[in-house]
Amino acid sequence: MENISKLIAKDLLSIKAVFFRPEEPFTWASGIKSPVYCDNRLTLTAPEVRSDVENALAETIRREYPGAEVLMGTSTAGIAHAAITAHIMGLPMGYVRSGSKDHGRQNQIEGRLEKGQKVVVVEDLISTGGSVIEVVNVLREAGAEVLGIVCIFTYGMQKGLERLAAANVRSVSLTCFDAIAQVAAEEKYIRPEDIARLLAFRDNPSDESWIGGKK
Repeated sequence: MENISKLIAKDLLSIKAVFFRPEEPFTWASGIKSPVYCDNRLTLTAPEVRSDVENALAETIRREYPGAEVLMGTSTAGIAHAAITAHIMGLPMGYVRSGSKDHGRQNQIEGRLEKGQKVVVVEDLISTGGSVIEVVNVLREAGAEVLGIVCIFTYGMQKGLERLAAANVRSVSLTCFDAIAQVAAEEKYIRPEDIARLLAFRDNPSDESWIGGKK
């Protein structure tokens, strides 16, 4: 697992899917200043990285959720990853919309899902966990047995961990904020002394004292 975490971290950094900029923080929609920018959709346009990611997702699901019968992607970022991984594994897949359609059959869950089927949710990244837990709840309400979540990258933020625990849902990630920060320093994307600042952000995103090297 450690080797996969480091490989995926290197891959994401190499294509700037995860990009650190501690000296010039990005501003999230919430107004929070962040030293990291994440866009795992870029893996889809990088064939070698995409292959590493999808094979790692398949391997992780086989190992962590051996009873998986259906993969369900989150809309929209998880859809392609769920589809490719399901193809590798020979499993059916579908996806969960952020809300029900306002026409046709008014589906929120796309794809066939039978009550009692064992489902793994495929997500690209988890920060505070709110959106992916909504997907889990929709699937549970439809009668699915949600074995857990698999994602490419997780921040490991306390709020997200607490939400997942409260929802009684397991989550496994290919790589995490700590691993990527470490690899970023080793590969000279950032300075070694930046790691503490990055982890300070991860531990308390609303505290901006890490900016400018204050932590």
